[in-house]
Amino acid sequence: MVRAELERLLLDTETDRVERTVSVSNIDKFAEAICSFANDMANSGKPGYLFVGATPDGLASRAVISDQLLENLAAIRSNGDIQPLPTMNVQKWNLGEGEMAVVEVFPSDLPPVRYRGRTHIRVGPRRAMATVAEERILTERRIDRAKTWDARGCLGATLDDLSKGLFELDYLPNALARETIEENHRPYDVQLASLRFYNVDQRCPTNAAVLAFGIDPLGLVPGAYIQYVRYAGASQADDVLEERRFGGDLLMVLRDLDRLAREVAEARPAPGEGLAERTIFDYPPRATHELFMNAVIHRNYEGSTSPVVINHYSDRIEIQNPGGLFGDLTPDQFPRGTSYRNPIVAEAAKVLGFVNRFGRGISIVEDSLDRNGSPPVGFELPPNFFLAIVRKPS
Repeated sequence: MVRAELERLLLDTETDRVERTVSVSNIDKFAEAICSFANDMANSGKPGYLFVGATPDGLASRAVISDQLLENLAAIRSNGDIQPLPTMNVQKWNLGEGEMAVVEVFPSDLPPVRYRGRTHIRVGPRRAMATVAEERILTERRIDRAKTWDARGCLGATLDDLSKGLFELDYLPNALARETIEENHRPYDVQLASLRFYNVDQRCPTNAAVLAFGIDPLGLVPGAYIQYVRYAGASQADDVLEERRFGGDLLMVLRDLDRLAREVAEARPAPGEGLAERTIFDYPPRATHELFMNAVIHRNYEGSTSPVVINHYSDRIEIQNPGGLFGDLTPDQFPRGTSYRNPIVAEAAKVLGFVNRFGRGISIVEDSLDRNGSPPVGFELPPNFFLAIVRKPS
């Protein structure tokens, strides 16, 4: 953020790149503004700015800009209500003769961006709900911007390769607001496209659609399955006690993995305070759930025939997925940094109810293991795969 630019925009009452608000607590209003800037309806390619604690004429409202307010604004990015995740910065500035919180929001590569299932845009200096025609414009614009594998068309796939019922009955009601669905009389392919599951230019479903709703995802994405093996001892040289393979559409895979996390937990009593006992787990189900979900969401699918592999030994569980850290995320930044290889797949997992918030998975794992008395999770981060190791508590 540059001061001269912020000062100029703060006083400009005609631009579509600015919203001012006196409120410091209206999260819905903040989120709708962030969503509208991410959609960049004017196609300026420039960031939009939400000035919190600013009067309509650009002066500071004298509101208290606390650290908690800044944290609340930053949390809007990752609480899962805005899909796909916006790219934004939050800072406190001394502007308009006082303090303000400034939220800088960059145009999304994957529009339309929705807040709680509704698409908000800027029309000149005001905010509005997108019409069907405006959503179509945003959808078509995304085709030129799509960079991630899951946003690109799956060449060779057709609408017949998808389960229409799965999309309409299981996904759509959770992805869009009820009134939006009731007003929606668009064709099937246009509905898919509006949720980043159909490439209009290539006239085929996206790779994300094949994973999420594919009748036979493996026929088009050969590595899209999970291999689970349980060994009698601490190495692969020991006898195999059990072997399973999880495949199918994303909902089926995530349900199976959620069930597996509960199956391998193996609760047992342990001494507590005084004469009391407490229950601990060999593998806390919340921790393994998060690691299983992350392996599916963050793995590399492009050009890979390797599955996610879950090896269950007598003293530990190892979860390995193809693909190392993605984008500009480095080992030094992990696990506090976030970079999504498959943002649409991540969004689908959130819509289907298997992910609560974004960017907190590893923190949840660490907290679950610590409260259980388990050793810290171990990670290996070579360039071509990602390995997480969960060990039994002693």
